[in-house]
Amino acid sequence: MPTTAMKDDFMNSKIISVSKKRQITIPLDFYKKLDLSKEVECSLEDGKIIIQPLHKDTSEFSVEILKDLVSQGYSGNELVEKFETQSKGIKNAITNMREEADAIAAGEKPAATFDDIFGSED
Repeated sequence: MPTTAMKDDFMNSKIISVSKKRQITIPLDFYKKLDLSKEVECSLEDGKIIIQPLHKDTSEFSVEILKDLVSQGYSGNELVEKFETQSKGIKNAITNMREEADAIAAGEKPAATFDDIFGSED
């Protein structure tokens, strides 16, 4: 392995402590390099905890929210306020869907069937 690769691997790896409350502190250089904010996405993959920036790409919803609010007659500051409220609702809905999907995947909650969602044909 070339020396530069070893140096890069070493610079991308740090040993950190876990508190009694299961909390960790992300090293400042990692935090800055990843441009992290108040929330991160945490996942378990192949026996590793992966912490990565939270992707807040709600742009596909933003256009639909704005179209709906404009069609309801909102404009100016009122439009901005309603948009912020509805955007937060989207974030909460996505969080709830992820949590539900995780619970289903872990076998903690049964998955919905087609009939549960759309009703039976009877």
